Amino acid sequence: MGHSEKGAQSQLVEDQPALIASNTKTYVAVAILKLVEAHRINLQDPIADLLKPQTRKLLSEAGYKLHDITIKDLLSHTSSIKDYVDSSYFQFVEETPLHRWSRNEQIALSAGKGKPLAEPGTHFAYGDINYLLLTEILESRTGKPFYTAIRDLIGFEKLGLRSTWFIQLEEPPQDAKPLVHQYWETKQWDSYDLDPSWDLYGGGGMAATVKDLALFFQKLFDGEIIADKELLSQLHTFVLPQEQSNYCLGIRTISFHGQTGYYHGGFWGTDVMYLPDYDMTIAVFTLEKDKRDINAALSYAFIQAISGSK
Repeated sequence: MGHSEKGAQSQLVEDQPALIASNTKTYVAVAILKLVEAHRINLQDPIADLLKPQTRKLLSEAGYKLHDITIKDLLSHTSSIKDYVDSSYFQFVEETPLHRWSRNEQIALSAGKGKPLAEPGTHFAYGDINYLLLTEILESRTGKPFYTAIRDLIGFEKLGLRSTWFIQLEEPPQDAKPLVHQYWETKQWDSYDLDPSWDLYGGGGMAATVKDLALFFQKLFDGEIIADKELLSQLHTFVLPQEQSNYCLGIRTISFHGQTGYYHGGFWGTDVMYLPDYDMTIAVFTLEKDKRDINAALSYAFIQAISGSK
């Protein structure tokens, strides 16, 4: 099965959790859609009055017309807001790996990046900033910390997601096993050496087991979280023409070896995909980011095995 840490003799054990990084975005998106389903917000609502005053001030002064940016624009990365995650951000993380980031600090970084990229709703630009703003909206509409709101709106306990939590913001579940080490050999990064706050406030931040991530996707697309089928379908419906972006609302709709897949991946090498033709979810974690291509190969091998058994 492999070792839990490079240079160590201890073996990986079943159901060790990992940082799922941008896979977190799907959970944020689903929590937002739960509020839509409950008629507490609308996807076309402008974000201006849903953000904290400090955030409104920063983004407005940077030239963003917040009354023209909608919740849907944030979900689909079409808000036009420049992201704080760029080469200079990675350099800072590399040079100061134990810096304790705040969400406000990261939002301020984005506001300082310059003018909007385009008119809202017209241009895809993937950015964690969109999902940081969505967590502010979750807090403004629920009165709870965003990580508690996500847990409650999705219903972690009811779904049996017993090994899923926001690292550093929540206590690990009682029976959770130690986090695996995750590596980026190109930069010689070990996830244990970085303060998790560099990727924490909605763009990333969750830890989960492979089983929990797969279970979440399966329960989601089986209609056990969002009951409104039309609303659920918006998660995987293209917002821009497909040739411009395959990102929908917290999900990418992709073609995978001739099959439609509803997919998201995470920075460290965590991938999950629901295949509607099979009503099946495949989740694969690789612990070396540079070798994450193995995830697609393993997923395809699994599909072939399932196809051959039918």
